[in-house]
Amino acid sequence: MSLIYIKRATQAALPTIMQIIDHAKAQLKADGSPQWQDGYPDAATLTQDISAQQCWLLMVDGQIAGTATMIIGNDANYREILNGDWQNTSDPYATVHRIAIGAGFGGQHLSHFFFSNLISLAYRDGIRNFRIDTHDLNKRMQAVVTGLGYQYRGKIYVDEPAENHEDNARRAYELNL
Repeated sequence: MSLIYIKRATQAALPTIMQIIDHAKAQLKADGSPQWQDGYPDAATLTQDISAQQCWLLMVDGQIAGTATMIIGNDANYREILNGDWQNTSDPYATVHRIAIGAGFGGQHLSHFFFSNLISLAYRDGIRNFRIDTHDLNKRMQAVVTGLGYQYRGKIYVDEPAENHEDNARRAYELNL
């Protein structure tokens, strides 16, 4: 039986985090998605996440198996939502960004465990509203978040650089507990 837990990332973990992100980029590319194909997220972004103590690691038997950034507070990308509405617009919310599972750890439903633990941490701190977004072609993430009870709310645009404006379009989801 494996020992699985999450912990805050440190700068020492950055090389492994970047390997996990690069693996996720390759998976997205293989799936035909333009998401994360323009250099984002890069080491500077993850370094900032770590410094802000917002980057988390999924640990399996002492190995880093995944990474995610959880931000509690308003996300500028979520101010305008098209073809829908947020259900909860008054309470604070947490967003999960840059979540990825490393090579060799796929197919074990570890993303569900990771999300569950992130949600539990925020819930402990009084957060009951959770949001996430993903590209229309990222069917893996859509399956994970809907399986966790997130509801599709509409379309947002992120400010990542992209040649095609629609490459910045994201499906927005919300979970209210």
